[in-house]
Amino acid sequence: MAGGKNDAAAKEAKAAAKKQKRAEGKARRRQMWQVFQTQRKEDKLLLPLMIGSIVGAAALAFVIGLFFGLEWVVLPVGIAVGVLIAVSIFGRRVQRSVYSKADGTPGAAGWVLDNLRGQWLVTPGVAGTTHLDAVHRVIGRPGVILVAEGAPHRVKSLLAQEKKRTARVVGSTPIYDVIVGNDEEQIPLKQLQRHLVKLPRNISAAQMETLEARLAALGSRAAALPKGPMPQGAKMRSMQRTVKRR
Repeated sequence: MAGGKNDAAAKEAKAAAKKQKRAEGKARRRQMWQVFQTQRKEDKLLLPLMIGSIVGAAALAFVIGLFFGLEWVVLPVGIAVGVLIAVSIFGRRVQRSVYSKADGTPGAAGWVLDNLRGQWLVTPGVAGTTHLDAVHRVIGRPGVILVAEGAPHRVKSLLAQEKKRTARVVGSTPIYDVIVGNDEEQIPLKQLQRHLVKLPRNISAAQMETLEARLAALGSRAAALPKGPMPQGAKMRSMQRTVKRR
């Protein structure tokens, strides 16, 4: 009797999980469609490029197939490859659009760091000013990276102070500093993730955890940052949120 009840409960749980999975998939497809519609309206080249990639890949596969008498066999493969290329084009152009809109917005660098892929420990807003200049701390395999955003004449001194504080705690661990911007010796927002990924690996994952614990004791010098939500468009939860593990 008990076994029958358990089986029924397991079936109900399985059915509920499938239903939830279908609902989540439907929500993702709806969201992607909305993103596509928005991007299509703003980016007039999107559809021509996507359609051209599918047609071009299919035509190339067909021509290659002609030499072997297999044109109708390889055509579906060409179409599938074209679809993959079209999806890649869509993703890249959406990403470029997002970065373009976020560029120059207070908190934009923090938002990019918050979406880093891979093994990174990010602490936004470890230092800041009332003008919404900020320094964010990233711990990764390269070591400690301090990322500053804001007016160059203010963030340089802010960054130098934070680097000095950090050096007292991390010892010989490499410390990198980055200023996000479009001027000379600055890293554009759209290249920030790529820049961090290209840094050399100097420490292990275990050392990352140790560094995080040490640096957490430093606290934050961002008390001067105004409380409340960031200006609209910053797309950042909070400049003083807790450390988020990736």
